[in-house]
Amino acid sequence: MRFALEDLFADVPAEQVAEARAFYQARVAGRGPASFEELEAVRARRSAPPAADPPAAEEMAEAAGARVPVRVFLPSGGAPRGVHLDIHGGGFYMDTAAHGDVRNRALAEALNSVVVSVDYRLAPENPWPAAPDDCETAALWLAEQAEDRFGTSRLTIGGSSAGATLALATLLRLRDRGSQDAPSGPDDAVPARQYGDAVSRFTGAVLQFGTYDMSALTPAGRRIADEYFIEAYVGHVPARDRVLPDISPLYADLTGLPPALLVIGAEDVLLEDNLTLAGRFSAAGNDVELHLYPAAPHGFTGHPTALAVTARAAATSWLRDRLAP
Repeated sequence: MRFALEDLFADVPAEQVAEARAFYQARVAGRGPASFEELEAVRARRSAPPAADPPAAEEMAEAAGARVPVRVFLPSGGAPRGVHLDIHGGGFYMDTAAHGDVRNRALAEALNSVVVSVDYRLAPENPWPAAPDDCETAALWLAEQAEDRFGTSRLTIGGSSAGATLALATLLRLRDRGSQDAPSGPDDAVPARQYGDAVSRFTGAVLQFGTYDMSALTPAGRRIADEYFIEAYVGHVPARDRVLPDISPLYADLTGLPPALLVIGAEDVLLEDNLTLAGRFSAAGNDVELHLYPAAPHGFTGHPTALAVTARAAATSWLRDRLAP
């Protein structure tokens, strides 16, 4: 069997690929903060997020004794088809849910669905497991409350970069929760709520260029091993323990997960790990689709190119199909 990376490329117009190549050739490559001092400076320079119209409703999601702020976007087209949980990126140490307001308002309208974004705690002030704890709380809240609050129990989840990592970690937590929430004995008058089936409420996951190995054991993981965001997020965890699926989902048992769309660019430093994850998803018996885009580096779906527009539209169409009754 002949196997070439080009055989996996998404079908996009040649002119979009050419435009993207020209855009990235003219663009000065950036880098993330290399210390806490640099991180603070970058945070201080960030402009206020543009407001969405209509704006998000700010709420507190509560589940399993925990609380986390969320931003809720209701569609204007009538009864929602479902609820999408968005987890923002930013290396686990930057950005806020509010910075995705305009994008999430557009997504709510495009899907005719509720979009909920979670404002998880950031590293290094709140390192792992704070972020996945918060994302799990938001997901459990939706699993428990979506039907009563929004008239639908059909859920999807997604994220970009660190958000994709957290989205996958959240699904793994939901799948594995049932045993720890089970009643402790026959004398329990009221059985504890079973969250192990909460993962079945999620009908799809869009995972865009996630960081799936923070142990520096994979080739892609070694390339980013010295990045400060890893020190900020899991610097307190011994290197040997960073293969925990909650930190590095590439090492997880991936059975029993909802259908997934993996989006990655051919020029992304994390390409190999994303390809590996796609293979492991399929080998575990899950429905997985891979959208691989030529001439695209990390974070490309947020860049001002026609290729990014095409990739976002394809992901939205995929989600719409997963939210169909």
